[in-house]
Amino acid sequence: MRKIPNFVLLRAFEAAARLQSFSLAAHELHLTPSAISHQVRELEVFFGRALFVRSHRRVDLTPEGRRLAESLGRVLDALESACGEVRLAPSGQVLSVHCAPSFAVKWLGPRLPDFMAAQPGITIRLSTGAEPMDLTTAREVDVAISYGQAVRRPGIEVTGLGPEDIVPLCSPRLRPRGGSWKALMAGATLIDSQLSDITWRDWFALNGLPLPERPRQSFDRGALSISAAVDGMGVALETARFAERELARGDLVEVGRSVFQRIRREVHFLSVRSNERQRDKIARFRQWLLGQL
Repeated sequence: MRKIPNFVLLRAFEAAARLQSFSLAAHELHLTPSAISHQVRELEVFFGRALFVRSHRRVDLTPEGRRLAESLGRVLDALESACGEVRLAPSGQVLSVHCAPSFAVKWLGPRLPDFMAAQPGITIRLSTGAEPMDLTTAREVDVAISYGQAVRRPGIEVTGLGPEDIVPLCSPRLRPRGGSWKALMAGATLIDSQLSDITWRDWFALNGLPLPERPRQSFDRGALSISAAVDGMGVALETARFAERELARGDLVEVGRSVFQRIRREVHFLSVRSNERQRDKIARFRQWLLGQL
């Protein structure tokens, strides 16, 4: 038996926490406010601590209650999705993909319509997160695409998604007219991608240039850095893979392509459980993804 309280109690608590009201929770669950109050109290007895601070007209979560509500909300969302999958046609398959945020926005997302057109029997459920996903514990996820590193454990098969060119990118409005690219880099506003393993210090050292000691703009997602560069905020050091559309449209240019050395690294990884890699939906997605590269 799993060491969890009665689901009825958890359901009452989740509704009350989400709606911040016993009365509204009672209305949603077709119960009386007194019944909700009793069920929440029983849950508090189970945990041995208060989950709500009760006042005359409202209830507020305690720190422990807030922590439980956040986790329980995610669990119930996953349960709702799982139940929804059961209602699919017998031939339908749902593929749960967890992906690094910027890779999802800038590279995977724009290509998914092609996959969906080619594989109409597979429905994609995409989630994102910066931390690499451990597929040995996250059983609800079929495929993980991570940035920087992948969780490597027995039973997980990891495939690198190929080397990428990490280059300085800027709006064509910043292109030097009479000066040089080196002069631009000496004076331009630099944009940091906070989660990137490759830094401006790496790039300036590779190209034998001193790192300018001045404040830099900073963003916690590569996609945001790319967007800031398009807007002319400065020069971003990002993978050209994320900027494919902006480069093709002329919204961005690579700074000094024929002048500077590029940093080339493998920074994205595909993970699947070894015993599931031949499952039809996973095999089809994996083959398509690697083909896109």
